[in-house]
Amino acid sequence: MKKTDKKTDNQIIKALTIVCETAKSKVNGFQWLTHFINYNQFPSSLSVVCIFDTNAELIEARRQLKDQYILNLIKSELERINIKVKDIRRHVSFDTEEACNVYHNHRFS
Repeated sequence: MKKTDKKTDNQIIKALTIVCETAKSKVNGFQWLTHFINYNQFPSSLSVVCIFDTNAELIEARRQLKDQYILNLIKSELERINIKVKDIRRHVSFDTEEACNVYHNHRFS
């Protein structure tokens, strides 16, 4: 990783930490998030995964438009560090701990 990429990654981590802490306090069931980037194709390769505890909590969050709230938080924090993406929905996905556990239990049992 180039020095400039590392600096950008640190800025992204700080921005997403703000998003994570805010979402944990405002969105029921939200647990954590992570990100992936291929710096050879940045910013189009930026991917953020938001994790909820259960499928039911994610469904309820979507029903209450809390997914849009999280998308707006992410977009706002990225823009604050001068990272602009055309359509934030293409860069953010949602998943659950529950779905991950089911997948791994089924796949490795």
